[in-house]
Amino acid sequence: MASYRRIRDLDWPMLILALAIASLGILQIYSATLDSKFESSWWKQGVWLAAGLVAMWFMSRVDYHTLLGQVPMLYAIAVVLLLLTPLVGRLTMGSKRWIPVGFGFHFQPSEFTKLVIVLLVARYLAELRGDRLETRDLLRLAGMVGLPLLLVAAQPDLGTSLTYVPILAVGIFLGGPRWQHVVSILALAAVLMPVGWLVLKDYQRARLVTFVDPTRDPMGSGYQTIQSKIAVGAGGMWGKGVTRGSQTQLRFLPVTHTDFLISAFAEEHGFVGMVVVFGLYFLLLMQIVQNAQSAPDRAGMFICMGVCAVLLFQTIVNAGMAVGRMPITGIPMPLMSYGGSSMLSVFMMLGLVNNVRLRRVVS
Repeated sequence: MASYRRIRDLDWPMLILALAIASLGILQIYSATLDSKFESSWWKQGVWLAAGLVAMWFMSRVDYHTLLGQVPMLYAIAVVLLLLTPLVGRLTMGSKRWIPVGFGFHFQPSEFTKLVIVLLVARYLAELRGDRLETRDLLRLAGMVGLPLLLVAAQPDLGTSLTYVPILAVGIFLGGPRWQHVVSILALAAVLMPVGWLVLKDYQRARLVTFVDPTRDPMGSGYQTIQSKIAVGAGGMWGKGVTRGSQTQLRFLPVTHTDFLISAFAEEHGFVGMVVVFGLYFLLLMQIVQNAQSAPDRAGMFICMGVCAVLLFQTIVNAGMAVGRMPITGIPMPLMSYGGSSMLSVFMMLGLVNNVRLRRVVS
């Protein structure tokens, strides 16, 4: 009977929405990689989807309070893995982000670090007794999140490192910052921007420059943005149909199964298709927010909102990249873009949200 109640009380709307988005992603991966060296990616993504469902079920069953109690150990493991990545990781496109685990599979520690940061922020803020954050709390929290952020940025993987920021920002916002803290954070950000420019790699600087004007280097750093905007515009109202997008099928649009999958989707499914897929994302995020509102405690609320923040951030940035409104950072579209580590981490985060829901109805 207990197992029946657990299955019955799963957040089925959230699961169905996630499966619908992931299924659209697999369809587009199939179309985007047809007759290319990546043409097996669509069924591999299906395997990762099945593994993600298993991971989600596992994360739903382990009480999130138990996970919160293991945050110090999980954080230490995440930091060690991030330190090991530059030493034993596979070099791909000038960056070491994946650790080989055998049988042709690779593990991306930075993706799973997102879960650790969600739990870390939730635990720290839930244990605070006051209604307002003190300066020492902000500094400690920023330091704990900042360490893995810097390690990931040094791989270099600026995109994934930036996904840690919204988790921290939403946690601070919900934790009750003082107005002095907000002013100080904005002032510090303004001061650090020039410093950040100096530490960026040459290709990262070029992306920021061509983000403002892609035509400065149309065959170099501006090529991806230009081709992506052409593909999105070519979709029109109804799209050209599956496997019929000229920009996608003729390979003018780069990395169509990963970073620019949503651009290929827009070309083949048009404005109507984009409305459908973003409607699904909106409903998914609202379902997560609803679970946050009904969470049994502050820790559960912080977990749900942390997950919502990172998924919203990734969706906005990836969509912004597709239409030239955001610099190209390599942030994938959650649930849709090809990638096993990304798929697993998203479903594990959704498992955390479902975990919070189940604790609410446990008798």
